[in-house]
Amino acid sequence: MRYGIVLSQNAKDGDPITDLRDQIADAAGRGFSSAWMSNIFGPEAITALTAAGVQAPPIELGTAVVPTYPRHPAVLAQQAMTANAALGGRFTLGIGLSHKVVIEDVYGYSYERPGRHMKEYLDILLPLTRGESVSYRGETLTANLRLTTPGAGLPVLVAALGPRMLKLAGTVAAGTVLWMTGPKTIAEHIAPTITAAAAEAGREAPRIVCSLPICVTDDPEGAVARANKIFSMYGTLPSYRAMLDREGAAGPGDVAVVGDEETVLARLETLRQAGVTDFAGAPFGDRRRALDLLTGAAKG
Repeated sequence: MRYGIVLSQNAKDGDPITDLRDQIADAAGRGFSSAWMSNIFGPEAITALTAAGVQAPPIELGTAVVPTYPRHPAVLAQQAMTANAALGGRFTLGIGLSHKVVIEDVYGYSYERPGRHMKEYLDILLPLTRGESVSYRGETLTANLRLTTPGAGLPVLVAALGPRMLKLAGTVAAGTVLWMTGPKTIAEHIAPTITAAAAEAGREAPRIVCSLPICVTDDPEGAVARANKIFSMYGTLPSYRAMLDREGAAGPGDVAVVGDEETVLARLETLRQAGVTDFAGAPFGDRRRALDLLTGAAKG
């Protein structure tokens, strides 16, 4: 299992690009294989990763994730390929549907039949990122073009939780990127579904990038309570709530990787055995202690 880090967007001194650059450099120096950035309402993730990453030592940089609805797939392909070219082939594009409350209430798009949307989106996005021509007319998306953008060939991961999305990701994408999904759910639902779909399609085994809050602490009960407070929103969003229910978790704190060094290492091993190929920790609490543990794990 490879180890990475979720980049913090709480910039020091109001300089987000310099702060991200320093975090990426620190991750590379620690031997992490990757660094990941979410795209919510702070810095635009692809632009920020590119601007910071070109100033930092080489490491895989990925989005976890960019919402699909606000950008036409050809526009996103062009942007991602440009980033990949600037970063010397080190960029991974993670995309996702986001959530109905965001897409409809914030952006004003219809969230009807999100599975259909993602299939049509990938039907356009993936060939374009491979440098191919696209002539496509779906129910909701149309594209007729070929990009001459450098940077073709980048990996695309799909945030997939339900069976339909996992089968789609396994069939056409490089894998999936997860959030708020625990080891039992990964072992019994995520890994078997996406791996079987990839095998049936004659594709390589998919990447399963698992991102979870992590806190190395001597007060695990306090850390769980803190995680429930910090990440409370994710316990209310339907897609994540479904994963927490599958896990038997009352809230986000129950899937957070929490405990002393020995306990956390055991939790990470459980994730590896469940089928996780890449763990991206999102530290909370004592950030340095979590980073030091992940450094040791990355170095084996």
